[in-house]
Amino acid sequence: MGLRVQSNGRRRGIGIGSLKNVSLADARDAAFVMRNKIAREIDPIEERRQERVRVPTFRNAAKMVHEEGRKNDKHKKQWLATLETCAYPLMGDRPVDQIEGPLIRDALAPIWLTKPETARRVRQRIDTVLDWACAKGFRKTEAPLRAISKGLPRQPKKDGHFAAMPYAKVPTFITKPRERDSVGRVAMEALILTAARSGEIRGLHGRSLI
Repeated sequence: MGLRVQSNGRRRGIGIGSLKNVSLADARDAAFVMRNKIAREIDPIEERRQERVRVPTFRNAAKMVHEEGRKNDKHKKQWLATLETCAYPLMGDRPVDQIEGPLIRDALAPIWLTKPETARRVRQRIDTVLDWACAKGFRKTEAPLRAISKGLPRQPKKDGHFAAMPYAKVPTFITKPRERDSVGRVAMEALILTAARSGEIRGLHGRSLI
């Protein structure tokens, strides 16, 4: 038995079951439920397909992402280790289609200000896993990054500059690298004596620095 419906200008047939297994009364009830779903813009056929798909947990999805794309064993262990520490306690055993912004925010909040660099990496890795799950059909949406960002406080700006050495200490310091005979030592001395940019010094590789 089947149900013929029209949705978005298209006529479609939806199977209900064999006459041997489904009574007429049950078929009418099933048809009523399906018509209600279509009226609410729910596709019964797509819904059935989703039910047949076995949605993995976040933990298993993360492992599959690595099996598909990451060949470096050391990086793989580091990548999964941060998720195990920061994400798995809250979402590791939850199906990927049930992970939304508030849960991700709660996982990141304890380290967002105390370990900002780690927190950003964990967020990026969660994002990668959920985007992969979306592409595979395990969830309907990608990672809700905008909602997560709004739910977390602003991180302090990172100062990437090192303190300058007082010029009076430079003569003493420069004698220490001279104890070693290496390209790195020559490059560092050239950097100090010329006040050139590090990129310019690296560009001299293969040329004489004397």
